[in-house]
Amino acid sequence: MTAAEFPPIGEYALLSDCRTAALVAPDGAVEWLCVPRFDGPSVFARLLDRQRGGAWEMTVVGATAVERSYVEETLVLRTHWQTPEGVAVGYDFLATLPHDPEGVVSAGVLVRLVHCERGAVRVRSRVVARPDYGARDARWNPRDGALVEDGSGILLSGFGTTMPGVGGAVTTETTLRAGESLAVGLDYTGDTLRRITAETAHHLLDQSVRTWQTWSSDADYHGVAADRVRHSAVVLRGLMFEDTGGLIAAPTTSLPERVGGQRNWDYRYVWHRDAALVVLALLRMGHKEEAGQYLRFLLGYCVEKERRVPPMVGIGQTPVPDEKVLDHLSGYRNSRPVRIHNNAYDQHQLDVYGHILDAALAYQQVTGGLAEADLGELRKVVELACTTWTQPDAGVWEVRDGHRHWTNSKLYAWVCFDRAVRLFQKTGAVSDELLDTWRVERDAVRVDLLNKGCHPGLGRFVQSYGSANVDGSLLRIPLVGFLEGDDPRVLATIDRIDAELGDAGFLVHRYDTASTRDGIDDAPEGAFLLCSFEMVSALVLAGRTEEARRRFEALCSHAGPLGLFAEEMSADGTMLGNYPQAFTHLALIEAAMNLDEAGHEDALHAWARRHHTRSHR
Repeated sequence: MTAAEFPPIGEYALLSDCRTAALVAPDGAVEWLCVPRFDGPSVFARLLDRQRGGAWEMTVVGATAVERSYVEETLVLRTHWQTPEGVAVGYDFLATLPHDPEGVVSAGVLVRLVHCERGAVRVRSRVVARPDYGARDARWNPRDGALVEDGSGILLSGFGTTMPGVGGAVTTETTLRAGESLAVGLDYTGDTLRRITAETAHHLLDQSVRTWQTWSSDADYHGVAADRVRHSAVVLRGLMFEDTGGLIAAPTTSLPERVGGQRNWDYRYVWHRDAALVVLALLRMGHKEEAGQYLRFLLGYCVEKERRVPPMVGIGQTPVPDEKVLDHLSGYRNSRPVRIHNNAYDQHQLDVYGHILDAALAYQQVTGGLAEADLGELRKVVELACTTWTQPDAGVWEVRDGHRHWTNSKLYAWVCFDRAVRLFQKTGAVSDELLDTWRVERDAVRVDLLNKGCHPGLGRFVQSYGSANVDGSLLRIPLVGFLEGDDPRVLATIDRIDAELGDAGFLVHRYDTASTRDGIDDAPEGAFLLCSFEMVSALVLAGRTEEARRRFEALCSHAGPLGLFAEEMSADGTMLGNYPQAFTHLALIEAAMNLDEAGHEDALHAWARRHHTRSHR
């Protein structure tokens, strides 16, 4: 199969009901859907294999013009078709029930609704489900006017008496005239009593739109790039698993960081290092409930019985299964291997300690909502950091080629102790003697980092102790308050990152794959969008606001047609990596708010530093 058969990653639309997610290709085919939740096996995976993956095609025959957009401040996809004979509008959505004080409630059904507005149109729908990541054909059985798939339990309704054809394909064609609607649905809950009709579909559409718009209306942000920030917040909400509050890194697996390469990972899990930005972003936007829900998820599975803090966890607060390769799938544009699960779960990543404490302090300062049990879990994290911060680790980049002393890891060890001292000083939940111990550890980390993580001859920070390289994670040094943004060492680091890792005038690679051993390969990958947006924030703190604004506008201009970002991007604007990526949208929000605050003389530049004290040099 040729690469041309795969749509660009950035042109897919995201649908979500906060339980699972679907990706809809530009031609209207649902090419990715896992059931019964984000981390379940796929029933549609054409995204990863054009022949074996399976998809649900839905189109208006003979359309000469197609326009797609989201209904404002929702994840409801709206498509307009125009043909020589008529005009139609379609809505694709994973249905949600009206906004509930306790959160988003999934209806457990993917709905596809087409309404003819003028003339007549012919609608074709073809479902080729391939359950268990494309391992087999669907086995449909008629039941009470619907079709039920034997193994997965998914149910198709709205297809009348249509019977499956070769390979389990379910195909229908329907002519609609002005004022008529067609509705079909895929129920993934196994509820054989529920049927999708045009009437129920319109009702579910109204409810779903209301759910998203009500949630988004709670946001209290009207600054720089407000529309993009609010849209990014909706995307993040769509990636939160409603049952537990965990936020997945992305709803996909194995979209390549380099086309044809091996850097293909499963991101349908919760990484603790997302914690601080998730909580800060939600709090800053006024979504205190979701910030609390996420933090409680974090603390509920923070320290394992084996006395370690895993860098990631399953969305049900369970361990991540061992990595597995799906040899029968070709991969996106022949990028193999296709993996499910993720072995990074077993790594030692020191930075997660700091992210957890950073999030907790922010939450406590804004809401005062930490309970005694929460503080107990946080104390365990700090105690573990005391015994582990001097050790080498796999680092933020999760290298698979041996541990080393990463500067970013030491930075976040400092964050861990700094935030712990300030948090527990306010709560009085530990003794003064223990606070003094943590102060000693904090100061020891600081001295260690400045002596070994900052190259004396070069006057700038380095990727790891003993190295002269830089990486994108060093941009966090001013953002967490370790040093001021205009410190000469910070400025020199920013300039070196731009010179060594910059691309196209607005992108930043996370590191040089040729000089950084990571256990994969040394082939180049796309620029890292998280680092690209963090460069914007670092430049704001450095006082280079106009340069920051130019980069921010360039990055936003390269968003996908539906405003979504993947993990990485090539210099020509091609999206790479899993999609849409939570970390990218979080960094966009942070950068926008930093730019917004830069325009206020009475404000600290970084909104994220409102809960930080400025460090002495």
